[in-house]
Amino acid sequence: MRVMLAEDSALLREGLVRLLKEEGHDVLAAVGDADALLEAVTGERPDAVVVDVRMPPTHTDEGLRAALEIRRRWPEVKVLVLSQYVEKKYATELMSSSIDGVGYLLKDRVAQVGDFLDALERVGAGGTAFDPEVVRQLLARTSHADPLAQLTPREREVLELMAQGLTNASIAQSLHVSQSAVEKHVNALFDKLALSHTTGYSRRVLAVLRYLGS
Repeated sequence: MRVMLAEDSALLREGLVRLLKEEGHDVLAAVGDADALLEAVTGERPDAVVVDVRMPPTHTDEGLRAALEIRRRWPEVKVLVLSQYVEKKYATELMSSSIDGVGYLLKDRVAQVGDFLDALERVGAGGTAFDPEVVRQLLARTSHADPLAQLTPREREVLELMAQGLTNASIAQSLHVSQSAVEKHVNALFDKLALSHTTGYSRRVLAVLRYLGS
């Protein structure tokens, strides 16, 4: 995969460069601020970017705003946010247009290097990878939404795991239930979110978007 990195910590940035190269990825650029990332993507389109949220000059939300700009201008470029923080406003906006090829991981919760690499591969392939804590914090903003209030606790668990990018088989393994049980919960929540007869779009994507952005 052809990857670009934006991380203001030189130590972490160089560590990620070495890690990705060892895994066979082509690191096209590794920069320390959002403007440099946008300039690099403008010059040579990568398959994916890995970007921190808080970078110079204000160390607030520069990286996430750059991620939004990349998705707007080059929707084919996949985006994996790797940060210590959940910036709720822009995170919700990032996930509200299309979550295909989008991920958001928290640095302190990446327990294994393999978890990060797996998430990058998944995002690069057009999938999703959301840290459960990111999903939880975004859900806290939307718990008042009427369609979501209709879901049972188990249906809500299933939707939360869908939002993390898990397949039905992975959800079944995580919840220690059968895959057929998960499929029944998925169909039930599609009904309650009025997505049962939707055509032309992925119902899973639409359900997650409603979950994150209602």
